[in-house]
Amino acid sequence: MALNLNAGPAIAAIGIIGKHDNPLHISHFPPHQIDPLQMLFLINSCLDIFALRASNNTTNTSLSQDLGLLQAVDERLSCYGWQTNTSIKFVIVVDMMGRPPNSSDPSSSLSPLSPTEEKDSKRNKLPAVMGLRDADLRPAFRAVQTAYIQLMLNPFYTPDDRTPLQIANYGAKSPEITSKKFINELQRIGKVWTPGIASV
Repeated sequence: MALNLNAGPAIAAIGIIGKHDNPLHISHFPPHQIDPLQMLFLINSCLDIFALRASNNTTNTSLSQDLGLLQAVDERLSCYGWQTNTSIKFVIVVDMMGRPPNSSDPSSSLSPLSPTEEKDSKRNKLPAVMGLRDADLRPAFRAVQTAYIQLMLNPFYTPDDRTPLQIANYGAKSPEITSKKFINELQRIGKVWTPGIASV
């Protein structure tokens, strides 16, 4: 089986977290095989890092803040963060090994592997990329922020500022983002982003 030498880091998920640390939306990007509940826990585990960085960085007066690498979960998954001036948090989970080759990729084999070929392909796997430069994810974060601003400019979208406790106590509607246009834009961003891209 031919290795996919063009595989590089790819986005596995994009999470939008509200100012009350409530998840507003999480987009998943196949074929990354991560359970949606595990991904939610992973993104929630970044919230303490957002709070810590915000308390340590009182001198930054910019409208948005690129927090860079929040945590590396293992040699494969890393979480990067960005916070707006309204305390909306964006988390991008990057799979450092990239998307595995699929059947539409001419460099991947269409026939099943024999046990010997499977062993050889595992032995010859490319190593994971050890990290990204700070600037690599900025175009993706800027594109996510632009999509979020466009969502806020929509007169028919009403963001819910209630806290999760108020929602639980009064049975109010969850403030999750359901805009198809916004979700489609996040899907586009996640699919087109590659390290070194100037704009998304």
